[in-house]
Amino acid sequence: MQNKGLVKLFAVLFGLVSIYQLSFTFKANSIEETAQVVSNGDEVKERQYLDSLANEEVFDLGVANYTYNEVKENAMNLGLDLKGGVSVILQVSVKDILKGLANYSKDPVFNKALDDASELQKNSQNDFVEDFFIAFDAIKGDTKLASPDIFYTRALDGEIEGSMTDDEVKPIIRRKIDESIVSAFEVLRKRIDEFGVTSPSIQRLGSSGRILVELPGVKDKERALKLLQSTAQLEFWDVYKRDLFGQFLVAANNLLKDLETPEEETSTDEVDQQEAEDTSEDDAIADLLGSDPDSTAVETVNPLRDLLFQSPNPAVLAVVNIKDKDKVTEYLNMPQVRALLPAEQRSVKFVFGKPAKDSEVVDLYALIGNRDNVPPLSGAVVTDARQEYDAVGNPTVSMQMNAKGAKIWEEMTGRAFTQGTQIAIALDNVVYSAPGVTTGPISGGNSSISGNFTLNEATDLANVLRAGKLPASADIIQGEVVGPSLGQEAIDSGKMSFLIALGLVLVWMFLYYGKAGLFADIAMLFNILLIFGVLSGLGAVLTLPGIAGIVLTIGMSVDANVLIFERIREELAKGKGMKESIADGFSNALSSILDANITTGLTALILFIFGTGPIKGFATTLLIGIGTSLFTAIFITRLLVDWYAERGGTLDFSTAITKNLFRNISINFLKKRKAAYVISGVLILLSLGSLFTNGLDQGVDFVGGRTYQVRFAQDVSANEISSALSDAFGSAEAKTFGSANQLKITTKYKVNETDNAVDEEIRNALYNELQPYFEGVSYEEFISDDQDKTVGLMKYYKVSPTIADDIKQASFWAILGSLIVVFLYILFRFKRWQFSLGAVAAVFHDVLIVLGVFSLTYKYMPFSMEIDQAFIAAILTVIGYSLNDTVVVFDRIREFFNEHTSWPFNKVINSSLSSTLSRTLNTSLTTLVVLLAIFIFGGDSIRGFMFALIVGVIVGTYSSMFIATPLMYDSVKKGDATDALKNKVKEEDLEEAKA
Repeated sequence: MQNKGLVKLFAVLFGLVSIYQLSFTFKANSIEETAQVVSNGDEVKERQYLDSLANEEVFDLGVANYTYNEVKENAMNLGLDLKGGVSVILQVSVKDILKGLANYSKDPVFNKALDDASELQKNSQNDFVEDFFIAFDAIKGDTKLASPDIFYTRALDGEIEGSMTDDEVKPIIRRKIDESIVSAFEVLRKRIDEFGVTSPSIQRLGSSGRILVELPGVKDKERALKLLQSTAQLEFWDVYKRDLFGQFLVAANNLLKDLETPEEETSTDEVDQQEAEDTSEDDAIADLLGSDPDSTAVETVNPLRDLLFQSPNPAVLAVVNIKDKDKVTEYLNMPQVRALLPAEQRSVKFVFGKPAKDSEVVDLYALIGNRDNVPPLSGAVVTDARQEYDAVGNPTVSMQMNAKGAKIWEEMTGRAFTQGTQIAIALDNVVYSAPGVTTGPISGGNSSISGNFTLNEATDLANVLRAGKLPASADIIQGEVVGPSLGQEAIDSGKMSFLIALGLVLVWMFLYYGKAGLFADIAMLFNILLIFGVLSGLGAVLTLPGIAGIVLTIGMSVDANVLIFERIREELAKGKGMKESIADGFSNALSSILDANITTGLTALILFIFGTGPIKGFATTLLIGIGTSLFTAIFITRLLVDWYAERGGTLDFSTAITKNLFRNISINFLKKRKAAYVISGVLILLSLGSLFTNGLDQGVDFVGGRTYQVRFAQDVSANEISSALSDAFGSAEAKTFGSANQLKITTKYKVNETDNAVDEEIRNALYNELQPYFEGVSYEEFISDDQDKTVGLMKYYKVSPTIADDIKQASFWAILGSLIVVFLYILFRFKRWQFSLGAVAAVFHDVLIVLGVFSLTYKYMPFSMEIDQAFIAAILTVIGYSLNDTVVVFDRIREFFNEHTSWPFNKVINSSLSSTLSRTLNTSLTTLVVLLAIFIFGGDSIRGFMFALIVGVIVGTYSSMFIATPLMYDSVKKGDATDALKNKVKEEDLEEAKA
């Protein structure tokens, strides 16, 4: 090998850089373990300890010192499944953005087009704005987008003119929407930065308005989700005096009684109405509102009055039990009830306040609204915000407004002072406080918000106000929440599977190849160091599928060494010397190694492009592993082997047991091809039959829904719980997941509703139904994020139907794209379409059989066999592995065809398959051992993924020998081939005729 010095230099440099990168990970882990010990499990103290080290130098490498922040930044990032945390895809509402651009137009054509676009989105792959334009064009008539009632507004004046055609307006609207989405992205990024999560990830997904946010290790998941979705619509409203609504409330109550009671009772209602008219406003309020919201002694005969109670706070219209909020809102917003309001009060906004902690009641406010529902002052004027404390130590939020805001604020506070009224401060349509003004108008724009804030709430509100509000609502259309205890279990199982698989491979290589196997083991260990070093250096996220990818890389990296060692053994068998055999062996194996790894790399690249989250992590480690494996097998192993040979050492590249294994084999594979066709035909028919009858167990990735991983203290019956949950949710399915005390519960209940309130409602309902199985476990303990949690909700995952369709389509294109790319690569490398046809046909064969096995067995296997994104990753990996095997055989066929020009074509093929049998079985067995180690020890969440790979490796090994090559041979016989091939085939036909 030439340039050995250069290779040594690169090896040393790569090794040192990898050690340097990984040192940050070890140091960060050490500091965090110390923080846990110091804080004794107290999350706040742990955070304070780490914050105190943020800018302190904690790591001295001799040549440079690093602060904790710098150490953490350079450390390897762990994914959600290893660290716990939150991963969501947010859909910024383009519908809301369009409404805002149109200044909330009341134009019927515009609003119907928005509604029609929402319907189109359910079965469309277009983005929302494209469907809006389609819907608008279908119903517009003479209406134009540039109408003054739609987009020709003051805000867009100068960009849109009234004379513009729709085709001229559309690109402008697209650009404005894109600007709004970019704004939303920046707002979210600032909020996350302020939140203080280590190693957060936020990225925009294409141009669809979707934003992926990953917060590994976040402790308070509910707080994080609320922070991400909060639009932060801060508004300031004048508050009506309570006594103005006495007559209205009495009249509303009587109207509701008329609607809900028989006609013969009307006379009593009329008396009540007359009495109400004869009383003063103050007396009406006092008579109407009860004094004790907790009292249950009064029989309910008044629909509204029995739900409202008096408050000592003059700014509060009434106190309401939290459970009655929706009913009161429904009553007050009924058109016939609002018609009872005096004309000057018709625009009143009835808004609830923020309930105190552990309170069962909430305040109801009457705000002075207007026809356009626009507040006198909004949060857009806030230029700065800080979390502070009031005189008695309660958390507050102080704000500074711009000049325009300061002027309006001075007018509002002056009006409130003069009239003796209050100003309501509302965030996202919830009143946090409604203070009065006792010292006159407030100038300068300084103010503060007080309320029932916790410290976290006040901090988050200040952060959100500084970052700015979202330009539109953001719904979670795909989300995953993983508890930290589940993450620790995944780390433990990942380590176990990794060490066992590594140990088995190291021992196998030594037992099979002797001293040469030890050199391959050293190269493999160096390969692992490089993989982790590159992952850390790139800032890539390590996930459980990522660990599986590394372990699989170990198994597949053996392939390169096996190819090299088998070729060296062949050269030695020809009587060549040691050094010459080594040189020729490495040289002859290079083509097969490159072809095999490039085809696998192409499928991994497609997986990286189309995958998300953990699947992208799997593809990342696989791609890195392929690159480092090539370097270590071709160069590091060569350095070690050459070093030993030059010192006079003898290498047999085998042991006493394996010396004659697979030697001088001559199997007529082509003669068995018809039997193989029959076997494969039967398997494919069984697979297709099952796919059309049984179908597949599609996960929420492909159909939408919510999945909960719940662990119990004792074993439970999945069927019993499925039945109980179906009564509550309409449809729900519980499956045993791993051990008998753990279930995976899936439901499509309210699948189209994505806001946090619905998520909370379903979690509450889930807990209530499962409570008989949890003795003494409260709801807070059920959903908690305790590091040592052993029972309760361990993981939560949801996917809306819209994104489920997109995932399904992306998966289809990923598989199709990989087949096309590989077909073209093999065509390019082997110059004959017959090779490409054989390879792709074998891949189709493998994929169909893997699908068939899943379809036939998913009802009976003791682990989850759902078809999800991880399964698609497995299918693409199977494609890569199957092609890897096939390409090695094809490469040997090409070599023998050019080397043995006098051989008949069938002899070329049979000899090629026989000569590569040792490599094929060795690699397949090694890979299977690795996969079985992960399957057994790698954790429940990737067991189905590993099972698909195990089936795929077995079927792929079979198809490379009995499907791909025979099909290529038959297509050469029946189709167009080169003259040389035609002559060989004619000779074979003559021989068959004579026989």
